[in-house]
Amino acid sequence: MLSAGGNTKEHHDMNNENNENQEIDLLPLLRQLETELHRPAARGDRHRLDALLHDDFLEFGRSGGIYTKADTLDQLPTEATSGTIWAQDFSLRHLAPGVAMLNYRSACQQPDSRLERHTLRTSIWTLTDNGWQMSFHQGTPTDPFSA
Repeated sequence: MLSAGGNTKEHHDMNNENNENQEIDLLPLLRQLETELHRPAARGDRHRLDALLHDDFLEFGRSGGIYTKADTLDQLPTEATSGTIWAQDFSLRHLAPGVAMLNYRSACQQPDSRLERHTLRTSIWTLTDNGWQMSFHQGTPTDPFSA
């Protein structure tokens, strides 16, 4: 039986198109914020980390460790870095208004350009009064991939 909203499919398709456009527009911004967290300048700046991480932030690390925002603010600024973080294959999924999931691959690029510690990563970003903040992150070891 067809309901009074006979144009539901058209309306649904238009909503999907709008969501896809929002996702496309949001991907560069969230990729920029995510990769900012890869750089020593942000990793060593407790105030910047505080701005980028949601108060309820939780991470399931590649190591299997579980970290809160407080853990991250205490540990990340003093963490020794070896190599740079290589990231590729970013994709975005809109989960709800103001909530998006970013997926990508990363590896630690050594000075001789070798990639080590290949990881699949997922971050959930939430739009707050302070802008987009990472509320969840997970790193999962994976097989080596080509850059």
